[in-house]
Amino acid sequence: MKEMFDLSLVFALLPFVLFLSLLFFKKLTLLRISLLALVVVTIIQVTYWKIIPLYLLNSVVKGFFVAFDIFLIVFGAVFFLEILKKGKVIENISLYLESISKDYRIQVVLLAWFLINFLEGMAGFGTPGAVVAPVLVSIGLSPLTAVIISLLGNSSAGAFGAVGTPIRVGFAGLDVTGVPWFTVLFNSVGIFMPVFMIWVMAKNQKQKWTHFVEVLPFALWSGFLFVISSVIVVGIGQEFVSIIGSLLAIVLVVISLKLKIFVPKNERSLIAHSVRKMSLPLYKVVLPYLAVFALLVLGKLVLKSFQINFPWGYQHVFNLFNPGVIFVVVGVPLALVWGKKKLLTESSKKAVLSTIDPFLVILSMSTMIQLMVNSGNNISGLPPVLSVLTKNLNGSILPFVAPFIGAFGSFLTGSITISNILFGNILSQASVLYHISVAKILALEISGAAIGNSMAIADIMAAEAVVGMKNKTRSVLRGVIGAVLVCLSVLGVIGLLVVR
Repeated sequence: MKEMFDLSLVFALLPFVLFLSLLFFKKLTLLRISLLALVVVTIIQVTYWKIIPLYLLNSVVKGFFVAFDIFLIVFGAVFFLEILKKGKVIENISLYLESISKDYRIQVVLLAWFLINFLEGMAGFGTPGAVVAPVLVSIGLSPLTAVIISLLGNSSAGAFGAVGTPIRVGFAGLDVTGVPWFTVLFNSVGIFMPVFMIWVMAKNQKQKWTHFVEVLPFALWSGFLFVISSVIVVGIGQEFVSIIGSLLAIVLVVISLKLKIFVPKNERSLIAHSVRKMSLPLYKVVLPYLAVFALLVLGKLVLKSFQINFPWGYQHVFNLFNPGVIFVVVGVPLALVWGKKKLLTESSKKAVLSTIDPFLVILSMSTMIQLMVNSGNNISGLPPVLSVLTKNLNGSILPFVAPFIGAFGSFLTGSITISNILFGNILSQASVLYHISVAKILALEISGAAIGNSMAIADIMAAEAVVGMKNKTRSVLRGVIGAVLVCLSVLGVIGLLVVR
């Protein structure tokens, strides 16, 4: 039996080891790597776990729906942004930011930290990076730097993203008493994210340390404001932490900028102001985003889910609320009002071409994860893959590894919510077994998943698509992994200190 368990562990780990090895050490496209990993998982499930064929089919269907949901988001984001580009909205945003600060470093923090946190609270699911990354490019950042920074910004707020979905849906059926409070406290590691963001900007400058140190106090202040705002708001309800908390933080940071608190003495710009002229009035720049915001709020309140029943007994709950659809709903009339009917065809074509690869990658990875989730439905008598992976967790190190488990889940699935669904029950049971706080362990897991969201494959591909990059996933991962590992390690140490 011991040998069987050991062999099960080897086969459970093999797809992950293969995926990560090919991703970091071989010059294969992410699509080929994900397809190869899916083939390996399928072979293992059929020949070793002996999964019941019906659940093999269910895994593919579920994987398709997850990928289709992301497909709509990426398609809508690219479509919307193409229209804004042609309408010269994107290039004008950075000009209006100068009314708040002419320093590009402060503009980047405002966009990639405060605005992304707000968008994450409203919509989540890859929306923030897809919206903000092109704006960062318009400020003067390279596409690669813009993607890395937008991903780093799309981290801590994700624990309460999409109006609290990760806790409400991800931990459905579990006792979440105390989880929002502990999550806010553990999320305090997010104070370092703006620091990592400005380092990514500064490290390529000639006077990198000067560029970095000058704005370091403002970066720390920005991280602190979000943490404090979250603590203030969490009492209202976990659904509003990233939304109202972000708005409160934005108000506070604008006030501090007006009062010159922590503002660098030397203003720095990447683009010469003399050659940049505003070509649109402010209302035309703001209107598309206000429309998206209004429809996101309305859609979240009005649009519900419905259940699809398949002939063989499988059921899938399909959520009608999808940010990608809202991007299209706003984008179409904009193009027509601006008198650019041809733009609809051009933007649609660009969106489809930009979305094919991300869809196939996410389809492969989602199906792979679902095969692991369904692996307990077998004729071999073996436990599910996820149980095999977590069965031998040592209770004494569980508080340290819980954030890493959450991060690994969001890295693979592209969703903090799905990461919580995958590991929430297992970690909850392990906490009870070892007589430690369930609320604290779940909070550590979701905080880790939020940090890990910075390197989520699905979000990377969405951000790459909207800035026109291809096959740069390794470079992006190298740009974010240092910050992610530091924050996860700090989280783990905090876990060891406070969890009893």
